Amino acid sequence: MDMRLRTVDPFTVAGLQVHTRNADEQQGETAKIGPMWQQFFTEGLFDRIPARQSDSFVYGVYSGYESDATGYFDVTAGVQVDATSAGYPAVDIEGGDYLVFSAKGEMPDCVIQAWGLIWAYFADNPQTVRRFTTDFEVYNAPDSVAIYIGIQSSGERSSASN
Repeated sequence: MDMRLRTVDPFTVAGLQVHTRNADEQQGETAKIGPMWQQFFTEGLFDRIPARQSDSFVYGVYSGYESDATGYFDVTAGVQVDATSAGYPAVDIEGGDYLVFSAKGEMPDCVIQAWGLIWAYFADNPQTVRRFTTDFEVYNAPDSVAIYIGIQSSGERSSASN
């Protein structure tokens, strides 16, 4: 898996949304993310969500964090939109610095493995602090994903500790 730092401009994604937490996603009977993605693809929502930007990828957006990786959060399966998409929840991607982790392989296994490596990276690198505001996955090919994790810039860290 490869990693790089990128600065992202704000944008909006609309689509299906669930409220969950990582502990619930470990159990088949309480998992919500997989069934949401199944509905997204089964219903052909990539082409049906109003105001989709013509060059949009498929996005998985993590937002509304209750706390950290242990708390509740929202997940949106959707597309980038130009305006409000009637009938679909929208989430604004926060602009700023993101660490981008890229992975290739069979879906959804490569995404699950990538998240495991991301959690390990942050456990091993406490000097890099997650924002827990918006994180997102970009599905740019059938077997390829780039996962963007919002991080605090050095200026945010020094002002937060004052």
